[in-house]
Amino acid sequence: MIGAIEFEDGGRTCACRVDDTPGARLASFWWFSVSGDGHRYAPFRASDDDTATSVRERVVAYYLNHLTRRSMPTEARSSWGRRPGAPSPAKS
Repeated sequence: MIGAIEFEDGGRTCACRVDDTPGARLASFWWFSVSGDGHRYAPFRASDDDTATSVRERVVAYYLNHLTRRSMPTEARSSWGRRPGAPSPAKS
């Protein structure tokens, strides 16, 4: 299994490495960071058959999906109570 890779995609540098995840006793995950983004991500488990190409493809797909979701407007929801406009329960 490969332990670390670094690559450039879309003008961003991605640094990826396998590391144990706190709380996951038996699993190692691919952690990655992207230049210009202050977060670190661990979207999938490491596997013995991972290659630099397969990891790169999964990281790029995950990060592009993440950017798409992050750019969408937030949806206003009520977090507690009954739904707005729902009729009140009938009393017997």
